[in-house]
Amino acid sequence: MYPTALTQLARGNPFSSPLFNVQKVEEPQQSLHGQRTRTLAAAATADEGDMVEFGSQKYFLLCGFGGILSCGTTHTAVVPLDLVKCRLQVDPEKFKSIGNGFRVTVREDGARGLAKGWAPTFIGYSMQGLCKFGFYEVFKIFYSDLLGEENTYLWRTSLYLAASASAEFFADIALAPMEAVKVRIQTKPGYANTLRECVPKMYAEEGVWAFYKGVVPLWMRQIPYTMMKFSCFERTVELLYKYAVPKPRSECSKSEQLVVTFVAGYIAGVFCAIVSHPADSVVSVLNKEQGSTAAQVLKKLGPKGVWKGLVARIIMIGTLTALQWFIYDSVKVYFRLPRPPPPEMPESLKKKLGLTE
Repeated sequence: MYPTALTQLARGNPFSSPLFNVQKVEEPQQSLHGQRTRTLAAAATADEGDMVEFGSQKYFLLCGFGGILSCGTTHTAVVPLDLVKCRLQVDPEKFKSIGNGFRVTVREDGARGLAKGWAPTFIGYSMQGLCKFGFYEVFKIFYSDLLGEENTYLWRTSLYLAASASAEFFADIALAPMEAVKVRIQTKPGYANTLRECVPKMYAEEGVWAFYKGVVPLWMRQIPYTMMKFSCFERTVELLYKYAVPKPRSECSKSEQLVVTFVAGYIAGVFCAIVSHPADSVVSVLNKEQGSTAAQVLKKLGPKGVWKGLVARIIMIGTLTALQWFIYDSVKVYFRLPRPPPPEMPESLKKKLGLTE
């Protein structure tokens, strides 16, 4: 059984997707004998057979698949920049800038050296994307149902923050092992060059702990990052359609809507990079060094050291976040998933506030 607060908000909004019409879907309601009826809003296409019900298991699974594509492919595509960023963080004496980092890496390892760590990056961030986007949709609906329709609208930013934080908690547990392997390959020259070579070596030296010792710093980095990523994106989309886009969302083509998605994603990405960068620096150094703790690394880096590589990360994360939202929204369009419009104040709340007669 799935909650209705978000779908009620979607129904009450005059802007609808060009692909869909919001319709009511009747389900059995609770009677005295324990049966329940529930009215859900489902985004219906012209062909009802292609419809995926909002909040259904298939909806969540396809959202998770969209997360795999959006996170796995984009993080793998920027491995060279990520490698240089990590090296700037862990060895600023040798790698003095982004350009210098690329030159030194190519000189020492050749052009192929820029692709170091691509396999753990792809696997790790695919798993993270599955949990991040899939669980975000689950928690967003779950918390919305707890709040009710009116409070969902009034506290929507808090809802986005809570749902994204909850999703990222589980996503980082899935990411941690491959993130540890990736950083070890990228920042410890001569240690290992491939995933198959690195994993058994790390396990032999430190056991299972080698793959999870960075999970707390990962939470420190990724949970604020994801909270900013989702809440900033959701509110930026809302503001873009309200103030920047010259026509209602219902009159925008699919391509125009995806452009709005990309712009909102890039704006969110810049803020994501800033709020999560200090923890990212700690993770990079922690996974390079054996036997260190997050507190020791933080003390060693100092206030200035934790901000090394910020420019590279802003470029990387801004582009990544924009592409991730673009891919994720494109997956929803392709599979004809419901794409509720930006929320609008419910009629019941308007009446309470005296905004309608």
